[in-house]
Amino acid sequence: MKKRLTIQQKRNERNGFLFALPWIIGFIGFSVYPLIASLYYSFTEFNPVMAPKWVGVENYRNVFDDPLVVKALSNTLFMVLVSTPVNLIAALLLAMVVTRNFKGRGLTRTIFFLPSVIPMVAATMVWIWMFDPTYGYINHFLSLFGMEGPSWLMDPRFTKWALLLMGTWSTGTTMLVCMNALQDVPQSYYESAEIDGANAIQRFFHITVPGIAHVLVYQAVLNMINAFQYFQQVYVIISASSGGGSNAGVASGGPANSILMYPLYLFHTAFTYFDMGKASAMAWLLFIVVSILTFVMTKATKRITENAGVE
Repeated sequence: MKKRLTIQQKRNERNGFLFALPWIIGFIGFSVYPLIASLYYSFTEFNPVMAPKWVGVENYRNVFDDPLVVKALSNTLFMVLVSTPVNLIAALLLAMVVTRNFKGRGLTRTIFFLPSVIPMVAATMVWIWMFDPTYGYINHFLSLFGMEGPSWLMDPRFTKWALLLMGTWSTGTTMLVCMNALQDVPQSYYESAEIDGANAIQRFFHITVPGIAHVLVYQAVLNMINAFQYFQQVYVIISASSGGGSNAGVASGGPANSILMYPLYLFHTAFTYFDMGKASAMAWLLFIVVSILTFVMTKATKRITENAGVE
């Protein structure tokens, strides 16, 4: 028999709903409705000065036939496939450093984490100055070893590697997560392995990695999603070099479109070309790709967690 609620319990439930109502309204108005509307617009010809006109899957055909979409997707996949493991490895190495007991450990953690809280626009502007081929600190540092630094942000061969270096610099949040995961691995495992004669490399691959495998895969998923949404840094770089990010209504993707990321081209499609229908189709294709990869990596996380153990 279902227990009847008292008047006080009903009042508490009503008050709880009223307190949550502003968030519910905001979620529906700013998340659910735009999501549904963009799905509808992806099947229409639509721009800010004309009403949507149903065109079926024409926008999706245009996306697949657009060579710039292929270029933007290849640039984005570079960031996904290269920056994700590089950033994860860098964060793990930093976490292993700051979990050791040494004098000044707290200050070291703060220094490593600090780049993650610096506003992205400000940090990108500093990196633009550091990448300057004539006055930048990076090429000046290379010159100390007799090496001639490249034109990082003007040479298509080096632009994406410059972005990779920028991203590796701000891995503080991932470092903290890995640090907490490392501290949860029982020290008795390391002590037993050391007694059995296991060296540092063996302890790392047979104890550390299996012990934090679920955290590593989870962070890999988050880094992958962030890489697919790579936009702000390239937009600031292009805007700083061109004075606005586009020229005469033409989307700019840096030298030879070498840093034309998929979200940046989506942005230009919507707000430079004013093709909102095609931009909506691009957004939904990106959503589908990221959802599939996230599902696959989530399944991998479950399998790794089940099989993880100390050998």
